[in-house]
Amino acid sequence: QVQLVESGGGLVQAGGSLRLSCVASGSIFSINAMGWYRQAPGKQRELVAMITSGGNTNYVDSVKGRFTISRDNAKNTVYLQMNSLKPEDTAVYYCYADRVRTYSGTFYFGSWGQGTQVTVSS
Repeated sequence: QVQLVESGGGLVQAGGSLRLSCVASGSIFSINAMGWYRQAPGKQRELVAMITSGGNTNYVDSVKGRFTISRDNAKNTVYLQMNSLKPEDTAVYYCYADRVRTYSGTFYFGSWGQGTQVTVSS
């Protein structure tokens, strides 16, 4: 069983910063890509940022230049540094891991965290 646990959400004023963290646990040998999605009320879940095990990244256009994704492979952790936050960034942010391999050789595809709320006030 693989679990993803997010932390770091909260309430911040526009222009402020937050740093989200997500730790994957469960006898993990390796994780391919990890990333962050978000879902605002009444909207579909969208990809915010993704990072491969080799460090290649991609971002949705609306956060480029403001958000930075990074990961610590040794700690099975992915981060999202969010700067210059805007009210439209308000959403529940979900951690995602696309392929997890455990030491027993089991693969898990498409694992999600429970989500963390980010609220940006104007």
